[in-house]
Amino acid sequence: MDLKTASAIRRLRLVSAPEAVSFLVLLLCSVLKRTTDFNAVPVMGAVHGVLFILYVLFWLDAWNRAKWSLSTAALYFVLSVLPTGGFFAERKLRRESEAAVMAARARREGVVNA
Repeated sequence: MDLKTASAIRRLRLVSAPEAVSFLVLLLCSVLKRTTDFNAVPVMGAVHGVLFILYVLFWLDAWNRAKWSLSTAALYFVLSVLPTGGFFAERKLRRESEAAVMAARARREGVVNA
């Protein structure tokens, strides 16, 4: 994995958890709006919207650079629209990047033909 691909995956990983948190907070604000006088939906909607757009842009970049299959790319997109999916995407992306780093180190040291 080259540096640009690793950077694209890292950016996607770093925005996935905040996007998931903003989605959950937006859902909570929506419930509070219906049950109380508290209305933070416009603010949280904007925050979540910006984070979701960043996620989609970083997802497209990572898909292009990492040459993911359609099923892998679809999985990461579906995880972005599920309320807690961003946490699972972050974990899966972290494992993928760690495995790629380990394989690159092994190739560089001549340990394995990875």
